[in-house]
Parts: sequence; structure tokens; C-alpha cells
Amino acid sequence: MERAHSLLLNEEACSQLGEHQRAEFVFEWLRFLKKLLPADVKKNQKRLVEQLTMVLTGSPGPPTRWLLAHCLALLYKVGDSLTATLMVDRCNDIIRSKDDSPSYLPTRLAAIACLGALYEQLGRLLVNTFKETLANLWKAMKSAESQGRYEIMLSVEKILRGLGPSAVPCHRDVYKTARGCLTDRSMAVRCAAAECLLELQREAVFLRTSELENVATLCFRAFEGSNYNVRVVVSKLLGTLLATAVDPEQATAPRQGSKHSSLEEVMDLLTGGFLRGGAGFLRASGDMLKGTSSVSKDIRVGVTQSCVVFVSVLGGPWLEAHFSSLLGLLMELVSHARATQTPADAVCCRRCVSFILRATLGSLLGEKAQIAASKDLCLAIGKQKRAVDAAMCDGNVETRVTITDVAASQHVLVCALLELGSLVQGLGSTAAPLVTDTSTALLDTVISVLLHPSVSARLAAAWCLRCVAVALPSQGAVLLDRCAERLHALKSCPEAVAGYSAAIAALLGAVQHCPLGIPHTKGKVVIGVAEDMLRSATQNSRISIQRTQAGWLLLSALSTLGPAVVEHHLPRMLLLWKCAFPPSIRDLDMELRRGDHFTWQVTLEGRAGALCAMKSLVVHCRDLLNDDVTGRLLTPLACAVSLLPVLIKSYGNQIKNASIVFRLRVYEVLALLPPKTYEGEGLWLLQLVADLTGPENVACSELTLLPPLCHANDLVLLGPALHDMDQQYIEEQVCPNRAGGGTLEYDPFTICDKGQDVPAPPPPAAALTVAATQLFGVIFPNVIVPQRTQILEQFSESLKQLKGVRQLTVQTQVAAHLGSCCAGLGPEEVRRPALGLLVGALESPNPLLRCVAAEGLSRLVQVVNDPTFTVSMTLVCFDKLKTARDAVTRTGHSLALGALYRHIGGISSPQHLSACVGILFTLSQDSTSPEVQMWALHSLSMVIDLAGPLYHGHVEASFTLVLRLLLNVPPTHIEVHQSLGRCLNALITALGPDLQGEGQLVSALRTSCLVDCAVMQDSPDCLVQTQAISCLQQLHMFAPRHVNLASLVPSLCVNLCSSYLSLRRAVVACLRQLAQKEALEVSEHAVALVKELPRRDNTQLGEDKCLIVTPLSSDVTIKEVGLEGALFSLLDRESDPRLCQDIKETLVHMMTSITAGKLAHWLKLCKDVLSASADSTAPVETNQEEDADRDDDASVFHAKSDSGGPFTNLRWSTRVFAMECVCRVITQCESHGHPAHFDLTLAQELRLHESTDFLVLHLADLIRMAFMAATDHSDQLRLSGLQTLLVIIRKFAAIPEPEFPGHVILEQYQANVSPLNGMPVCSAWIASGVVSDLRDLRRVHQLLASSLVKIQTGKEVPSQVYNEGTSTMETLAVLKAWAEVYIVAVQNSGQPTENSGPGGQPEQPHPPLLEEGCGGARGPGLLKLVQTDLAALSRLWLAALQDYAVLTLPQDYSWQLPAAGGTFYTAETVEQARPHYYSSWAPILHATALWFSSTGFIMADDGPANLSRPVTPTSMGQSASLASKSPEDVSADRLHLILGISVEFLCSPHSHDQMENISSCLRALQALLQVPWPRSKVGNDQVLSVELLSVLHRLLVTREAMAVQLAVLEVVRQVVSAAQEHVREKRHTEEKETVPEFGEGRDTGGLVPGRSLVFGALELCLCVLVRKLPQLSPKLAGSPGGGQRGSTWSLSDSDCRLVASALAILSDLPSICSPEGSVSILPTVLYLLMGVLKELVQQLCQGRALDLVVTAALQALRNVLSSPMSRSEKSRGAWAHLLRCILFVSRLTDKASPVVDEVSLLTALTVFLLSASPEVTTFQPLQARCIDKFKASLETKDPVVLSKSYQLLVSVFQSQTVVAVPFIQALGGCVVRHLQGVERSGPQSYEELRAIQDGVKALEALVFAADKTHCPQLVAVLLPILISFLLDENALASASAPGRALHESALLDLMRIGPQHSSVFKALMASSPHMKARLEAAVKGNQETVNIKATQTPVPSKTSPSIQLKTNFL
Repeated sequence: MERAHSLLLNEEACSQLGEHQRAEFVFEWLRFLKKLLPADVKKNQKRLVEQLTMVLTGSPGPPTRWLLAHCLALLYKVGDSLTATLMVDRCNDIIRSKDDSPSYLPTRLAAIACLGALYEQLGRLLVNTFKETLANLWKAMKSAESQGRYEIMLSVEKILRGLGPSAVPCHRDVYKTARGCLTDRSMAVRCAAAECLLELQREAVFLRTSELENVATLCFRAFEGSNYNVRVVVSKLLGTLLATAVDPEQATAPRQGSKHSSLEEVMDLLTGGFLRGGAGFLRASGDMLKGTSSVSKDIRVGVTQSCVVFVSVLGGPWLEAHFSSLLGLLMELVSHARATQTPADAVCCRRCVSFILRATLGSLLGEKAQIAASKDLCLAIGKQKRAVDAAMCDGNVETRVTITDVAASQHVLVCALLELGSLVQGLGSTAAPLVTDTSTALLDTVISVLLHPSVSARLAAAWCLRCVAVALPSQGAVLLDRCAERLHALKSCPEAVAGYSAAIAALLGAVQHCPLGIPHTKGKVVIGVAEDMLRSATQNSRISIQRTQAGWLLLSALSTLGPAVVEHHLPRMLLLWKCAFPPSIRDLDMELRRGDHFTWQVTLEGRAGALCAMKSLVVHCRDLLNDDVTGRLLTPLACAVSLLPVLIKSYGNQIKNASIVFRLRVYEVLALLPPKTYEGEGLWLLQLVADLTGPENVACSELTLLPPLCHANDLVLLGPALHDMDQQYIEEQVCPNRAGGGTLEYDPFTICDKGQDVPAPPPPAAALTVAATQLFGVIFPNVIVPQRTQILEQFSESLKQLKGVRQLTVQTQVAAHLGSCCAGLGPEEVRRPALGLLVGALESPNPLLRCVAAEGLSRLVQVVNDPTFTVSMTLVCFDKLKTARDAVTRTGHSLALGALYRHIGGISSPQHLSACVGILFTLSQDSTSPEVQMWALHSLSMVIDLAGPLYHGHVEASFTLVLRLLLNVPPTHIEVHQSLGRCLNALITALGPDLQGEGQLVSALRTSCLVDCAVMQDSPDCLVQTQAISCLQQLHMFAPRHVNLASLVPSLCVNLCSSYLSLRRAVVACLRQLAQKEALEVSEHAVALVKELPRRDNTQLGEDKCLIVTPLSSDVTIKEVGLEGALFSLLDRESDPRLCQDIKETLVHMMTSITAGKLAHWLKLCKDVLSASADSTAPVETNQEEDADRDDDASVFHAKSDSGGPFTNLRWSTRVFAMECVCRVITQCESHGHPAHFDLTLAQELRLHESTDFLVLHLADLIRMAFMAATDHSDQLRLSGLQTLLVIIRKFAAIPEPEFPGHVILEQYQANVSPLNGMPVCSAWIASGVVSDLRDLRRVHQLLASSLVKIQTGKEVPSQVYNEGTSTMETLAVLKAWAEVYIVAVQNSGQPTENSGPGGQPEQPHPPLLEEGCGGARGPGLLKLVQTDLAALSRLWLAALQDYAVLTLPQDYSWQLPAAGGTFYTAETVEQARPHYYSSWAPILHATALWFSSTGFIMADDGPANLSRPVTPTSMGQSASLASKSPEDVSADRLHLILGISVEFLCSPHSHDQMENISSCLRALQALLQVPWPRSKVGNDQVLSVELLSVLHRLLVTREAMAVQLAVLEVVRQVVSAAQEHVREKRHTEEKETVPEFGEGRDTGGLVPGRSLVFGALELCLCVLVRKLPQLSPKLAGSPGGGQRGSTWSLSDSDCRLVASALAILSDLPSICSPEGSVSILPTVLYLLMGVLKELVQQLCQGRALDLVVTAALQALRNVLSSPMSRSEKSRGAWAHLLRCILFVSRLTDKASPVVDEVSLLTALTVFLLSASPEVTTFQPLQARCIDKFKASLETKDPVVLSKSYQLLVSVFQSQTVVAVPFIQALGGCVVRHLQGVERSGPQSYEELRAIQDGVKALEALVFAADKTHCPQLVAVLLPILISFLLDENALASASAPGRALHESALLDLMRIGPQHSSVFKALMASSPHMKARLEAAVKGNQETVNIKATQTPVPSKTSPSIQLKTNFL
């Protein structure tokens, strides 16, 4: 293929290839040439033309000829175009040729394609030849086959596009020819003709004027017998023509003064087509006289789509202005008698009109226009209802309304009501003004229809009320009460009973979509009404059926409320079921002997309703179905089953309809129950078989029955899937073999189902067959094997006896039954007849049946699980495929061949694989039967998937086959191209990552794959293009480097607004994948595409492809808002959930590009989306002025739509997603962005030097967007806005304002935030500390205070509209907000309870924002505001915590739940309340603990707080309960409540994502343990302490967050401290009572794991130390990387704090042990301490964090050594022995030990010497080692170490005599020698000076430590040394600064020491004149210096200011 990449065709290389390889080579050359042609090729043009002509005459395939035509046209366009006429003539000559051989056909088709491309590119340059060309084409058309007609139509379309107005003379001829092709038998030709006419209408005015009616009739005829593609294209043609006829300005080339038609005239045309089709007047009149309708559903669906296109082309503004007229015309259409002659016609007609309304109103209008349209619909509904009421009440019989008029009105009402409901549901909470508008009276109007005589209208009205309740949940309970009252008042009216009961059922169904629910008491009301209806049903036979159905309908709807509601009413429901059926079979026999057919009809209706209610219970409340309930349901079911055959025999057709519904209900309930409940009940199975094979069995729609039994991948063989169409709602009407669409009146019980769309249950007969099939699949595997065999043989006999349609019907249902029960076909006896039935179905002419049979065979192979059987089935397929010649057999068995291995893990035999591939290869090349090709290729794709890596040997041949077929299969055989796409996808998946290879074979395969994708991308069929995109997506996943995004992304963008849903889905799915890693490149390529397109295409990408429900707003372009904006626009229009989800995910992935400099783009985009609302809210101003240098310079915020925004009238759901995107932007900037995103000063500095953007610079926009959303009409958007504001407050609250020190940046936005009243926002705003004004603080506080008053005084209100769980949610939200505020108030007030962080370290105080003493959120003012409500809050908090504690009990303790509920929840709403407690308890717990800490656990009883519900007797928050307990017991209960909640949560395995709650628990425990009373309780209760430590240990191990670990250690420290206090108190008592010493370990010293506090603390400390310092563990010390990972220099500051805290805890443990216990733990404690010290001294400690560890280690060592246990008589000896040993074991005193930090080592030794007992320190070997260490340190050259050594020696010299004397004797001389040597060199630095001074102090300490006899001698040594430091006058002048300082220091020491030892001093002076003279000179010089300084000291000025500035401004 690389040799094909040249400008000229490499003819030599091409000639060496075979026929197929030559075609591939030429195609690849043409692809390369297409890329090169924009370059100048004039010098090679002649040769290129010759080569292209050679290709033209070489019989090119379809893709090659289109590419050839394009290249040829481009060649003449960029080169010399004068010779183009020669090429035109050459092409015409080829077309005129008389050669009709098949081999010449491709050349003729290529010539036709070349003509079209030449005229399209060159246009008017060929104007002189086009008449001749067209005449030639018309002549060729007469003898052309379908491919020729198709190609000619495409070519003519291009000719028209290229010539434009110049082709006017031939417009009539084109129209004449296209008319014939528009009704061609080939669907592809029809599509091409429609496209040609669509191009023609741009210039041909006569099409929309004089010929409009003829064109419309022609389109109607084109619809007849059409497929989906034809309907889409022809409807686009007709709709566009009609739109330009009404508004000529819509035309591409409008003419001045051209005639236009009115809306009525256009709608008359469409109505005529809808009612009469494409027939002429005479035929339509004849059919009308006969009473028959000849209008096919194809035509009606096509007309419907045309109407949608018509309105869409005219646009939203036109629809808004003319909707009233359009609605009237549509209502006339749906009420026409000819449109609704049969029930099926009526359903089809209603669906068509509903689709028109939904597709136009739902996608073209904004929210404001939709509200106006809803009002028009209300008026239409009211008008119809008033007309019916007036006619019904008219006393004149002649003028009374007839049944026909009622039927006509019902269809109008159904369409209007359903669309009104859809509009309201789509509007959501923005529909509130519409519902409350008294002038419209929407609710009154809809409710009035509930009394309509027609059941359809009543059900539609009920559904509309349900939509209102879903959109506005507050209306649900109100409407429920209203309907219940009207039902009770009008229960004697049949229509009222049926209508209002349906409305109540619909409203109950709506509760499933309303999280807030309805009050629990409404369930009692509903069951009361239901019981009343059922009891009174027999009182009046006229309304017995209605009352019975109403009662069971209400019970069925009641079950949808879930087990929490139904369990309270289940006994009453079971009693009603018991009364509805005979108590036993015997009573049933007696019942059968009496009654007539009417009685039995009523009875069956009632029992069917009872069974439906039973089904609803099983579906929605399965948790309630215990054995008892199931057993009580089976008795009625047994009676129901026994009733079926008897009644049919007795009454036959008289009760046929009732019996069908009854059987349907029985089957549905049985299919839902477990099979074991009716095991062995052969009666039911026999009844199913009788239903299936009996003569009364009706045909069921196979599209309802069979598709669920097929494999999803096989359904593509049957054509486009309905779920892949935008028009699914109406397209399912025209599916072959479909019984017609479903409608609500077929099964009114479905009105309470959960779906959002209107239910469309099928007719009862069809539903019965489906239910029977499902039940058969449940029962069949559970009966005995002989009975299964008998049943299957009975099926076979029945099929043999039947013929024709009846046989096909039974065969379809038999296949369905077999497909549903494959699990029971395993035994050999059953397998044989089942195999015969399946193989017979595999050869059925029905393709759907063949798919079911293939899937059944694959399931059978799976069940049998025998390789021999699998091989035998494969051989059967092989034999059939070798011998059969009919397409049906070959397709069925080829599919079975691929499906056999689908469910057994794939193909594992290479021989079998080769045989399969060989046969399928042969079948796929059978060009005589495209159907066989399609099925064989589909089977081949399955084989490729199932073979996996085993298929690699066949990959090359498969790629060759796919490419060969793609280049040769005619474009009209679309289904073959689709199967080829599936094969290619499977091949790419099979190769997988191997496609990344660089080998020659892999490169060739990859190139072949890209060529295949290119061919499919150029296909005219959308499904083939979808396959191409999917293949490229797969290829990009495995080999991303080899997919060219520069070409892929533009092709995706062009199809982004395609009229085909499947293509849009594929495009967005591909974009989603690309955006995950290459978001920036995708966005750039999309914008580059728009810049390259001409302006005509730039207005709307893919404008020609925008059809029906996807009109793209003309003012939204990728050029303006980028691909992201286009996706937002698409998201707003789309209604498909899957596509919308993909769009959202794509946008989220693209949001990663904000780090690449697109932050401003994203924020502007989100702001534009949020501003694109038809409504506006009040503007909000801020008085702060922004810096002119910032981007967010907006001083006034207007929360209204910007006039210049690119978006208009976006839906609230789109704006909610935009708000979510804003939150994601903030989160992403925080997690992956630059620190400057949240630092204004840094952001401004960086902005000056580089072109970067930061989030903090856009804070004004963020606040504005959040405020816009928070003040919108939509509840969801308001919630989203408040959530965003909450995020903004939390992220930006601490950012300082650089221009105003002491202030934060958010202060300027107080006016925007303060008015908002969300509880979380209020608490966060106060807690943030932003509020700087006491008045603002009080305003926000007042919001919280009013909410607190509301929840205290809000008793059970009678007008409650939501579930009781809602009040729980509201109450807990208020309490949580107050708790958060109180926590912050305590922290900022400086109370000692919270002035330390989690690790015990003081937190950095916030900068004061206020100068006043009280006020602002940072000062004590906030605490004073909160203090007034604390009495009430404390009780509410305690009550909430008690509720939470009860609700978290395990299921085994559920009996302890209060029968009446808790303080804030009711017993009926436990499940609804539980999530609210789970989300609120943690801050409440923390606040309660803080409050107890502040009060010292003394609760003043100031009176009970008013609670929202009566408090339970066990409530701890109620003061009445305090009287029965002592204060001590009450306090203990409260303590255990808080401890229990904390411990239960901290040891919960579900707390992995609740770090805030963990932190709150730990802080609560810290606050409690800071108070003496709870600390004493914890210290006294060792079991509690041990359990707490074990939970904390687990938390420490499982949570890596440093803040949590520090908090855990702080709590552990407090627990240990509490134990210390307890032990200390006990020992104090013991000393008085002279009993043994108290502590853990007692007399034995044993510590029991799990029961010992000391052992638990040791475990915890060991865990921390070993994780941070693995060298402490012998096992970890030698592990690879262990030492490096745990080295102290790699510890972070937090790690150091952890280690320090653990060491502090460790040192306290011996003090809480008994003497024996202390001896047990001392080795461990000392080992860890000395191990840490060893690690520290062997490395150089730098930084404050490591200094903290050193200090902590030394302090811990001092604590251990000074422990009272070391002096206890029982443990003194053991301690001394262990302490002596530890110094030897740790090897710290070894000379050979590598010591880096000498200072830390000496300090540790000094601590040891000073703190340990003399028995340890006087141990001679140990003493000698210590002396050696000090001696070595005194010889060091490091002045710092020397200085520290002297300082430590001072401490040693001053210690006990027994310790000090050896050190004095050993080291005194060293000190003296060092000081004596100073005179020679003198100090050169201040460090050396410090060392000398410390040496003098050490020597001085030695003097004072000596006894009186030796003191004079030592003074005599000291004084000369000091005198030697003195300098004479000359030396002093030239000495360095340290030398002068030493001189002065020595002089001062001499003047201080001399008088103290005067005798020695005098003697020394007398004996040494030299010293005396030196001293006198120094004293004299010092006195002169003092005098000079005294004279130079200035007198303080009297004018100096008395107030000193705190800040130095210089």
C-alpha cells in the first residue's frame, strides 16, 4: 500500500497485482490523491486525467467510483478546467454505449458519478453542456436498473447543486423524472429521488406553489410501503416544502412577491394525506362509501414526521406565535371519524398527534413559551369538556351528544392531556406559576375531565395529575386529599368512581419519583377508601364493576409506596383477598352452580383486580413475603387456577374478554412467585399448554413476544432497532407483524408503574400470550421429566396438524416457550423433541423466529454441556449449509453456527474454527443473495469474537474479505455493509493491543482497517457510518498513535447534529473516549474545522442533516463557543438518557483542559449557559469596587439573561449541569491545579510575568453564577446554586485580601450571600469567619434562630404535604447547622476546650477581623449570640443523638426501637429518616461534647425545650426523665451515649469515605476527656478504656490521613492520662490504708492482651513507631528499602509529630503499672526509646520537626527514669538491672558506634545520669563508657559540640556526689587544659567564644562542687585561667570582636569570683605580680570605657511622641 502513495498511479506496481489487490491498490491511490489535490498539479494534469480515465473504464466498485469522481472533479477545479468539457463528453459517450453486459455496468455507473461530481465542483463553467447531459441521463434512466436509477438521481442532485439558478430551464424535466423515482420499488432510489427534489426546491419555486399539492400526493405515495430511511428523507422533503410555502423566507433562494400558502391550507394537505393517503379522490370516496380505510400506517407515520419537520423548519418563534391555530388543526385531525374508525386506528392517530406535539413543543420552545403553550392546551381541554358537559345535560334528545361525538372528544382530550402532562413534567418546579394561575385553572380543568364518559380521557387526566405531582411534589398530597374527598362525595356516579380512583392511583405512583414522599397517614386514607369501595360494590349492580375495579386499583397503587407503608396495612389487605375468593376448592364448586354470565363477568373483573393488587404487592414489597404471607396468597391462587377451564366451557364467548384478563392476572402473579410454591402443580402447566394450542388462542404480536428471547446482538439482523430512533414512539406502529401500539386503557393498573413515560400496555390477548410464555419458562424446569417430554411431543403433534397462518402462529409461540425454558431441556428424553422443534423454527420464513431458534440452540448446548452434543449440532449445521440452496435455510443455520458456542466460553478447536470460517467465507461472497451475505457475515463476526486469540491465523484473510466486499457490494445493499462493519469491529477487538506493533504484517492490517473505515464513513447510510465510527473508536483504544484526530474529529463534528439517533450516539461515544486523554486536541480540531468551512456551512454544522427533533439553533456555532458549547446545546435538545449521559461525561472529560489555559473559556461558557433563560430575577448589587487589573471587574451583578449570550432558552436541567461543571472546575483546580488558584497575591504576581489564568481572579464570576442559580425559579437549580455557593465559601473563605490587610477576599460579597437562606450556606458563611460586620452576623444568625423556633413549635401540622421524614430532614439540617456554628464559635472564642489541634499542638489563630471586643465571627461575639439558645439546643442535640443511637442498632435489636418512634421521627418513617440521621449526627455529636466540656457535665434544668414531636419516655434530652435518676446516673448515660456512638462509628467498616465524621468523633472524645468528671469515669472503667484503645488502634492502621492519626494519638494520651489520675488517686488511698501498691500487673506483673490498657497502648505506640521507623523492628530493618523508607531524614513534619506523641505516651505507661507490671513493660519501653534515640544520634538532625522528636525522646527518657517505680522497694533492683543492660544493648556508649549527632547522644547520657538511680549510674563499666564519651567530646574541634558538652557537664558536676565525683576526677583536668590553651589562639568566632564561656562555667561548677578543703586549690586554678583571657591595651585595640568579648566576660567573672574567695585571690595577686598588673590594667581600661560611654549618652528629647507605632513603616 505504501507504493500507492504517490501523485501518479504506479502502473508498474499495479499491473503486478491480481484483480482484487489491484482494486484495493487503486482505491488507496485515490485516497492519497484526494489529500494531495489542493496543491498545484497543472503540469501533471494530463497524465492524471489519463490514469483516472483508465480507472473509470476499469469497472470500479461503488466506493472507488465515488472517490474517482471526487478526485476527477477536484483535479479540474484546481488545475486547467478548460478541458473539462472533454471529460463530460467522454462520460456521456460511456453512458450512451449500447453495451448492456453486467461487466460494463460499473463503468457506466462510474461515468454517471463523474458527471455529478464535475458539475458540482465546476458549476457554471459547464453550463453549456448540462442540457445535453441531462437529456442523456433521462434516456439512460428508461432502461436503467435500480443501481443505475439510484446513481442517476445522486448525480442529478449534484448537478443541481453545482449549477444553482442556471439550471432553471431543466427544472421541470428534473421534477418529472424524480416523480417517478420517488415511488420506485427500490427504497434507495426513493431516498435519492427525495434528496434530488430537496435540492431542486431550493430554486424551483413552482414546487411550493402550483405543484405543491401534487408533490404532497407524491410524497404520500412514497410513504406507502416505505422503510425508515425513506420516511425520514421524504418527510424532510415534504416538511421543508410546506414550510417554504407558508413562509417563503425559509427558502434558500426566496423570490420577491412569491405566493405563500396559509397554515390552514398546508394542514389541509397533511390532513388529507393522513386520512386518505396517496389515493385519488374517486378511490378515496369509494373506500369511504364501503366503510373501509385504505390508509396504511406507513403513510400516517410519514405524514406525522413531515408535520414535525414542517414546524421545525419554521422554528420556535413561529410555533410560539401560531401554536393556538396549529393546536386547533391537530385537534380537528384527531377527532375526525375517518382517523379513528377502529381502536387500532384511534391509538395510531393519537400517537401521531402526540408525537407532533411532543417533538415540537418539547424541543423548539423555551420554558416561558412552554408555559404559554400549556395554557393554550388548558383552554382546549376546558373547551372540549364544556362542550361534552353541555351536550350531556341537554334535555333535547335530538341535540344530545352521540357516542361518536364522545369518542371524538376523548381523542382530543387524550392528546391534549398527555402533552400537557409532559410539558409540566419537563418544566419541573418552574411550572409552579402555571399551576397556581387562577386564570388558567389548570388543576380544575384537568380534574373536571375525570368525570368524562370515556375511560381513555379519564385515564389521561389521571396521568396528567400524576405529572403535576412529579413536577411539583408539594401538590401530591393536596391533590390526593382533593380526589379522595370527591370520590367519597360522588361514589354513586360510575364515571366519578372510575376517574377519581384512577387519579388517586396515579398520584400514588408519582410518589416513587418524589424523594420527599407523602404523609404516612395518606396510606390509611387510601386503604380506607379502597375498603369502602369493595364493601359497597354489591350494593348497586350499576356501578359494581367500577367500585370493584376502583378498590383493587387503589390497593395495587398503595403497594407502590413500599414495604415501610404496606406492612402496617398488610393484614387488612390479606383479609380483602380472602374475601374475594372462595375459601376452598369445595366452596368453589358450590359457587360454580349458581350465577349467570353477567354475575360471572363482574366476579371475574373483581378477582382480576384482586390478582393485580397481589402482583403489585409481590413486585414492590417482596421483603414482606414470608412463608406465612405466601401461604395465604396461594389459596386464592389455587381457586383462581381451578376456575379457568370450567367457566370457559360454561359461558364461552360471553365472558371471553373478562376471562382473558383474569387468566392474564393469574399468570403474572404465578410467574413472580418462587417456583417451589407450586411445585408439582401440573394443572397449571396443562392449562398453559391448552391456552397455547387451543383453537381460541389468538395471534400475538411477535415483536412483543420474541425479541426478549433473542440475543441482543442478533436483533440487528432485523433492521434498525426502535430504541435507536428518535421517532420510536410512532415508528413502532409500522413494524411488520405488530398488533398495534398499546394504550393506557388496555390495562388501567399500569398507571401507577414507575416509568416516567406514559405506559402503553398491549391488548390483553397479546399480553396473555407473553405472560403465559414467561410462566411456562418458570414452571417447565420444575416438573418431572416425563411430563416435560409429553408436553414437547404435544407441541410437535399440534404443529403437524396445523397449516398456514395458524401453524406459523403456534410455531412462534412454541419457539417462545422453548426459548423461555431452556434450563429444563437438559435430560436426553426432553432434548430430542426440543431439538426437533428448534431446528424446525431455524428454517422458518420468519427471520425473528430464526433468531429465537438460534439462541435456543445455543442455550440448549449450554444446558447439556456435553462436547459430543456440541460437535453433533455443529455437523448438522455443516450438512445443512452444504446441501441447502434456499436462502431461509442457509441464513438460519449460518446464524446457528456462530451462536452455538456463545454461552460455553468460546471456540477452542482450531479444526472446527477453520471449518466454520471456510463455510462462512463462502456464504458471505454469495452475491446472488444479499440476505445470505448479511447473515453469514454476522455469524462470522460472532465466530471472531468467540475464537479470540485462536482466530489470529485467519485475520489477514478476513481483512481481505471485508475490504473486497466493501469495495464491490452495491450501496443499495445496506444490510451487507452493516454486517461488514460488525465483522471489522470484531477483527479489531480480536487483534487488540497487537495493532500497536510495527511489523510489516501488522502495519498492513492496520492500513487495511483504516481503508475499511474510510469506505464505511463515505457510505450514505447512517448505520454504516455508525459502524465506521465505532471501529475507529476501537482502533483508537488499541492503537491511538495510528488514528489521525485531524480527520476523525471533523467527521464527528459534522455528524453531531445528524437526524439519526444512532449516529449521534456513536459520535458522542467516540468523543467521550477521545476526550479522556486528548481533550485539548479534540477541541482544537473542532474549531479548526469551523474556520476552514465556508460561511454557508459554518452557520450550522451539518445543517442539511438537522431533521425533525434535532434543529440546531442558528446562533450557536462551534466557532463562537467551541465544541464544548455545541455539546451543551445538544444536551439541551436531547431527550435520550443514554446520549445525554454520554454528553455529560464528554464535557466532564473535556474539563480537564482547564489546566491548559482554558479556565476562562469554561467559566464563560458556564456563565453563558446559566444566563440563557427566558426569565430573569432581580438584580443584586454589590458596593465593592474591583481592581481594574483583574478580569472579574464587575461591580453590579445582574442575575438575568445577557442580551448578547450565544445560548437562548436553555432548559433548567442543562443549567443545573452547568452549575455542576462550575463545582467540578473548583474541585479540579484544588486537586490538580496551581496553588495560585486559591492565592490572590500569588495569582496577581504570576499574571504579571506570564499569560496564565487562575481561579481566584474569577471569583466575582463564580459568586455571580452561584447567585443566579440560587435565585432561579427551578428548585433543582436553586439547590445546585446553594451547593456551589457552599463550595465557594469553603474554598475561598481563608484567602486574604492583599489590598486590605486583615481582611479576606470574600468580605466584599456579603451582600450577595447574606440574603440566601439555605441552612448549610448559613452555617458555612458564619463559620468561615468572613462576616466582619456585627449587623450582617446578626442577620444571618436570625435566619438560623427563626429556623430553630420553627422546629421547636412546629407540632404535627394538619396541612402537611410531605412525608414525616421530611420534617426529620429539616429538623436535623437546622440542628446540624447550629452545631457547626457552635463548634466554630467555641474554637474562635479561645476556650481551652478547643484551643489545640488534633495532635495536641496549638492551632494558628485566625487574624482578627474586628477591632471591637465582641462581634464578628472570629471573636467572642458569635459565641455570645449562640449562647442564648444553648439551653434549648443542648436538649435537641441530645434527643437527636439518642434517636441516631437507636436507629444504628443491629437488626437483632430492632425490638428495642420505640413503638411510637423517636423524638424526630415516627415509627412508620424509620427507613426514610435513617439517611438524614446518618448525614447529620457527626457535627451534632461534636457540638454536644463541646457543650458538656464547657459546662463540666452539669446540665442546668431550665425547663424542657419545645420539641417538634412528643418526646419518648427514654429521651435523654427531656428534663422530665431526669427526675427518676440521680444526676450522676444521668451524666453517666450521656457520657455512654456519646462514647457509644463514637466507638460504634469508628469501628464500622462502612466509614471509609467519612473522614469528616471520623474527625468529629475524635474531636468529641478529646473535648470529653478534657473535663475531669468524664476523664475520671474513663479512668475508672478499664474495660471501656481498653475497648476505646482497640478501636483507636484499628483506626490508626486503616486511616492514612495525618490529621486523623494525630487526633487518635491525642485521644490515647488523654486516656492514658485519665488512667494515671485514677492510679494516682488509688495509690494515695492505699498509702493511707497500707495495702499493696495499685496498678496494672498487680503482684504477678502479667498483662493480659485485650484486657490490659497498658498492653493496648504499647501496641498502638509500637505500631506508630515501627511504621515511621522500620529500623526499630529486626525483621523490617533488613528488608530491601526498609531502612531508606523509614530513615528519619525522610520523615515529614507530621510524621515527626506522630513519633513525638507516641514517645510521650510510651513514657507514661510505667507510671500506671504496679511495680511488677512496670518491670514487665520496661524492656519494651526502653528498647523503643533507646531505638529511637539510636536512630536520631546516628544522623544529623535538622529542622524544627526533628528537633521536636529529639526533645520528645529525651523528655520521655527522663519521665521513664524518674518514674516512682524505679524507687519502689519491689521493683528497684529489677529496674536498676534493666537500665544498666539497656545502655549496653543499645550500644550508644560504644566507641565504635557511628554517631553523627554528638549533642543528642550526650544529652541522652546526661539525662540518664541525672535521672537514674545511683545504683545504675555508679555501675563502673557503664560509668567508664560515659566518661569516655564526654572525654571524646571535649577533644572535638566542633565548638558547638564542645559548648554543649560543657553545659551538660555543669549539670553532671552539680548532681549527686556519688555520680559527680568520678566525672570530676576524670574530666576536670581536660577542662582545665582546654581553657589554658585558649590564651595561645584566642576565640576566632562567637561559637568558640560560647564554648570557652561554657567551659569557664563548667570549671566554676567544679569549684562549687568541691569540698571546702579542695576549693581554694581549684579557685587558684580558675583565676589564672580567667586572667589569661585578659588583653593589654594594645592587644585589645587590635583584637577581634570575639576576643574583646572574651576579655570583658573574663573581667566580669573575676570581679564576681574574686570577692567570693578574697583570701585565695589576694594570695594569688601577691605571688604573681605579672597577673596583678594585667588585671589592674584591664580594670582601669574598663573604667575609662564606662566613663566615656556615660558622657556620650544623649538626653531623651521631650518632643518624642508618647504613643509608639506598632508597625514600622520605613
